[in-house]
Amino acid sequence: MVFTLPAEIAPIAYQNKAVVYDLLFRTTAETLLTIAADPKHLGARIGATAVLHSWGSAMTHHPHVHIIVPGGGISLDGTRWVRCKPGFFLPVRVLSRLFRRLFLAALANAHTAGRLAFFGEIEALRRHEAFAAHLAPLKRKDWFVYAKPPFAGPEAVLAYLARYTHRVAISNSRLVALDERGVTFRYKDYRRNGQARYRTMTLSADEFIRRFLLHVLPKGFHRIRHYGLLASAGCKANIARAKELMAAPMPQVEPLAAHDTADPDATPDHRPPCPCCGGRMIIVEVFACDGAPRGPPPSGTGIRI
Repeated sequence: MVFTLPAEIAPIAYQNKAVVYDLLFRTTAETLLTIAADPKHLGARIGATAVLHSWGSAMTHHPHVHIIVPGGGISLDGTRWVRCKPGFFLPVRVLSRLFRRLFLAALANAHTAGRLAFFGEIEALRRHEAFAAHLAPLKRKDWFVYAKPPFAGPEAVLAYLARYTHRVAISNSRLVALDERGVTFRYKDYRRNGQARYRTMTLSADEFIRRFLLHVLPKGFHRIRHYGLLASAGCKANIARAKELMAAPMPQVEPLAAHDTADPDATPDHRPPCPCCGGRMIIVEVFACDGAPRGPPPSGTGIRI
């Protein structure tokens, strides 16, 4: 899922990153948990992992959150697992409207409490009347909320999440050239379709650096957050309960005593169980203290391992 702030909010978010990005996280989570708990929709307690992105493909300022959500949740009475409909999770229009209402209310409260700063082109928004007038049209605008099922199984979901958790505004693979004209890089123009969507852009060095620095987060700000069933406080217990309700096979770990009684002369197996599957972990290599992993020899050296 993706929840996006409208362009009119972006300048306010840039000058108040810690406050506005935190509001984006909190109102997104509240929206999902509220609509999912509504018996008219899913009627269940769900979990979510949210990752903040503040950039578009061309490194412009575009605050939004990417969210991974399980396809269901634990019923409100805790007795069963409630699955969502195939290919459908929650109505995006309902999510969009609640998200809009919650965020605008929270932003107005932050302004009233004096938690927002304004300077430069938006300095006039310090006044309550000007700020209210700026937000008024957004109450009627459609806010972008996007949802889709994963393309293929858990592996695809993990790969998707891994790409987004520690991504920065631009990766090295998108850089094409650096010369007297500036920096050339690849980007996607989402207003186009097909191969025409993939284009290149050249920015002067100072503009390229300016755009990149737009996305530096406040010190200590957490851009990955977990909510609902996946919140850290009760995550393990909630996942165990969800597996139980879905009748998922629990990992069977053979007790050490069984090995001892089977062969009295055998060396006790002290390897810890895998935290994921419960099986015995296998040591494939041991590094010396302060040592580093040794990579394979370069091709053509004639060295064999």
